[in-house]
Amino acid sequence: MHTETEENYLKAIYHLSAKRAEPVNTSSIAGSLSTTSASVTDMLKKLAEKNLIEYERYRGVRITRKGEKIAINIVRKHRLWEVFLTQTLKFRWDEVHSMAEELEHVSSDELIKRLEEYLGFPRFDPHGDPIPDLTGKISAPSSLCLASGECEKRYTLTGVNDHSVSFLQYLERTGLKPGITVRILEIQEYDHSMLIELKNKIKLSISNDVAKNILVKNYGE
Repeated sequence: MHTETEENYLKAIYHLSAKRAEPVNTSSIAGSLSTTSASVTDMLKKLAEKNLIEYERYRGVRITRKGEKIAINIVRKHRLWEVFLTQTLKFRWDEVHSMAEELEHVSSDELIKRLEEYLGFPRFDPHGDPIPDLTGKISAPSSLCLASGECEKRYTLTGVNDHSVSFLQYLERTGLKPGITVRILEIQEYDHSMLIELKNKIKLSISNDVAKNILVKNYGE
């Protein structure tokens, strides 16, 4: 059995490890969890004693297979709860992250198994992130960022890179959510901003930063 704090650390290390090949440093973990480097060091020693991470001071952290298995299970539960909160309880996608942060620590495997079955075995959460299956396997979507799209082509939104509440609320206001089809009408040479058309013929101008944080797939795939 692992504490909620230990699970939060493992999940943070797992996510940070996915973004880099080298070991994760203490300051990155502290920033991710909004805590101090001293607190991180104390917890890393505990996790290393349990063989959940490999930790050597000043050299960073690598998560072990044992630790990764726990982290992936937490991610799985978090994303399933996000699906439940949006689909069943009708919360907005910008509201569910903090709720799922609490629910992800529910320890009952049977509850999560039945939750997944009830939801129809979803493969992706409301933000387009893949949901690990019962064995921990993750089906990565073949997505590209909208900023890489071409003029006059249609794309279907699949998810986002930026999970911040402000960004999700911006997309909510503009109608840009997973499943929506858009067509790129213009790409400005100066700043690579885009004029796009939604399925209902509404035209919208978005910045390059916004386009970089929207994931899409070719329409019809």
